Amino acid sequence: MDQAVAGKIMDFLTEIGVPFELTTIEQNTFLPGLHLHFGVLQIDLEKLEFLGDILHEAGHIAICEPKARPFLQGDIFKNGLLNGRKAQEMHGEEMAATAWAVAAVTHLGLPLDLVFHEEGYRGGSKNLIDAFSDGKGFGFPLLGAWDMTHPEKGYPHMQKWIRDVSWL
Repeated sequence: MDQAVAGKIMDFLTEIGVPFELTTIEQNTFLPGLHLHFGVLQIDLEKLEFLGDILHEAGHIAICEPKARPFLQGDIFKNGLLNGRKAQEMHGEEMAATAWAVAAVTHLGLPLDLVFHEEGYRGGSKNLIDAFSDGKGFGFPLLGAWDMTHPEKGYPHMQKWIRDVSWL
């Protein structure tokens, strides 16, 4: 694991206010070394396989509707549906979290393959890298709707990293 990149990512999360903690994770998790615990991203660097996964999971915290953020726990898609959040909202947030992670990796000057590593995305990493090159992709219209993207520069430039608006 590249400790310099890990440090850069964690410094960024601290700077923008995404709550995380370095800890030991004993239970099996959706992504090795990462667990959402009531709105806090728990990171076990010993078990973590891909640094880019930190950014994607942090994206879920950052783009989550503010009133729901403290309830993010475990497998957020499964638990979100159990807690009454709508499937379409959850799918939209998955796309927005992906777009957020791309904006973050771009902001940090890191390559897209950090987020879209070959072991993830069911073999579609190359297609996703192509889709998100040059400010394209999916999910970013939601970031704009939530006033997160920079109004003049547009995606992937962000004016704020944490969503502070709810659905109307």
